[in-house]
Amino acid sequence: MGGLLTYIKGLFNKSGINRLENLTGVEKADAIFQNLALEEKVPGLAVTISANNEVLLQKGYGYARLEDKTPVDPQRTIFRIASVSKCITGLALAKMVEEGILDWDDSIYNHVPYYPKKEFDITLRQLAGHTAGIRGYRGKEYALNRAMSIKDSLELFKNDSLKFEPGKGYLYNSYDFVLLSLAMEEASGMAFNEYVSKKILVPLGMEHTFTPDALKRRSLDKEKELPKATFYTKYKVGIKNAVTVDNQYKIAGGGYLSTSNDIDKLGRCILNKELLPDKEWDQLLSSQLVNGNPTYYGLGFQVSQDSLGRDFVGHVGNSVGVYSNFFVYPKTGLVISLLINCTDPKVQTHIDEAIEAI
Repeated sequence: MGGLLTYIKGLFNKSGINRLENLTGVEKADAIFQNLALEEKVPGLAVTISANNEVLLQKGYGYARLEDKTPVDPQRTIFRIASVSKCITGLALAKMVEEGILDWDDSIYNHVPYYPKKEFDITLRQLAGHTAGIRGYRGKEYALNRAMSIKDSLELFKNDSLKFEPGKGYLYNSYDFVLLSLAMEEASGMAFNEYVSKKILVPLGMEHTFTPDALKRRSLDKEKELPKATFYTKYKVGIKNAVTVDNQYKIAGGGYLSTSNDIDKLGRCILNKELLPDKEWDQLLSSQLVNGNPTYYGLGFQVSQDSLGRDFVGHVGNSVGVYSNFFVYPKTGLVISLLINCTDPKVQTHIDEAIEAI
């Protein structure tokens, strides 16, 4: 017994930080995540990791709210998910293609004729793959706190010139998905969020995934209220509350809120190829090509490799008050769903180490 106690005590230093030398696998990943919170590198962290539809690790670390030390619940605590929203939009877009509502290579002007004519045509595929040439954020546009509809938000960028001829370059941005979601609304005759809920969220049982406006409405009903993380930003002087933003207009590209448990359900959908026929999955998860070279981005999904060269699909997200990792490894059946309630806390190397351990 004495030897066991000595071993256990040796895993921790005086501050309670886990020592990693003798740990492997899920235990090492768990310790890395715990250390991120204990060392105050992140305020709070929700993790769900599954393999072949079985949970390996599901846990909350640190605090959803620092002010009252509210713990993180990976099944119930609501985080912003930033650009992981694009994966949800990609699925909805593919569903519309399957239903014959639109086609991957439709011109944007077929569905949004009031979008100002550019020198070149723009297709839905180019928007979903970030090869449309539309500009990214300028200045602090990423942190706008202005209530706008999707259509109204076109005023931000509609009169700007394209950065390049569509299909001839790659420029990752969220305005592509603003315009894409508007085309989806016009084509379907339904509000974007309503279509997504009916065709994607409800079928997958993603009951804790919301638009900002929907979450506000739910919060007014105390019987339905869910714990919501407070959003923070790290400064040299410490972790402070993030600026207030209104992400409703850009829900398609970065506005949804969810739990790590719900995002795991999204990952399992991808692994099991649910909701869509194989031909649409192939479109979503195949890297686009520019001048014959891969962009490592499909249609709403990153299609890339991790730090060990293992193929994954999914997305990294970084926005005001959130940093997210959503990785699906088709070859091994592994799904990583990780949400942090802080603008880029600069901890990706630690996350990579945890994923490598698993």
